[in-house]
Amino acid sequence: VQLVESGGGLVQPGGSLTLSCVLSGSTLRFYTMAWFRQAPGKQREGISCIPNSLGNAYIADSLNGRFTMSRDNAKNTVYLRIDSLKPEDTAVYHCAAKGPIIEIEDCSVEESVYDYWGVGAQVSVSS
Repeated sequence: VQLVESGGGLVQPGGSLTLSCVLSGSTLRFYTMAWFRQAPGKQREGISCIPNSLGNAYIADSLNGRFTMSRDNAKNTVYLRIDSLKPEDTAVYHCAAKGPIIEIEDCSVEESVYDYWGVGAQVSVSS
């Protein structure tokens, strides 16, 4: 399984962007997916996860309101939309996958449960 993120870049404060993560080598619908970010000098932070079922995405409480995660199983792709970008959103954004999972389960943003990681996409927020 490989994960490749895209959609990062330099964005002005207040702007929006959507990150994509394509899973290859398997079928996305069997995987629970998540987004994490790591800012310079800080620990990796869990942002959101979405279960392998048709359940809703979970957004970390501290980030709720500006982040939206979704998945398109037909395209083997998950997305993370970030609105009202702030300079403190500057970080490398990674997607992660757990699976393959047959049973339906909830998801978490605990790093240790994820089996596969992308190399990340840089998002820089600056005027």
